[in-house]
Amino acid sequence: AFLDLKYTSIALPGIPELHIPLLSDIPVLGKLLFSYDVLVYGSLTLFVLVSFFLYKSRAGLILRGVGEAPKSAHALGYNVIGIRYLAVLFGGAMAGLGGVYLSVAYTPVWVEGMVAGRGWVSLALVVFATWRPLRVLFGAYLFGAITIVQFHIQGLGIDIPSQLLSMLPYLATILVLVVISRDLTAIRLNSPASLGITYHPENQ
Repeated sequence: AFLDLKYTSIALPGIPELHIPLLSDIPVLGKLLFSYDVLVYGSLTLFVLVSFFLYKSRAGLILRGVGEAPKSAHALGYNVIGIRYLAVLFGGAMAGLGGVYLSVAYTPVWVEGMVAGRGWVSLALVVFATWRPLRVLFGAYLFGAITIVQFHIQGLGIDIPSQLLSMLPYLATILVLVVISRDLTAIRLNSPASLGITYHPENQ
């Protein structure tokens, strides 16, 4: 949409599956676990690297400190605004990578509205996971599994309106949010203390 609508519905070559030698030949499990494109394996690698960065590195500790107590981080000499900008840039890059996967690997064609609100679902996943990377991974796979289930139900010929099946992932997201909202204490304890609070270094 940013470039021109003339690119709408143009089929792309897509990304071929990356079959891991020997492992992809294992009956059932080979196709299930070891026959995906490079972006899938790259996302899992990113999950490990980001988790390590956040919880096992000094830079990750600084980043979390900026989110928890920016005044203290500023007092220690860290550029709070700069670090926050870098974090936002990284988050935007990851969102863009998700868009690449949708238009190049998931469905190798770009159409208007193909994201279908998945960005809001990703925000809901963060709340569901209470800002814990492993739970984010679990929530993402749960959402993906529900998305796939609707296609299998349609393939079985069960007489359920397609509109209702398309709603399943979003209904599941709303249900999860309703359930976890009953324990607001856990959300508050795990979310960054300064989340959504504007920081003005000139006031320090």
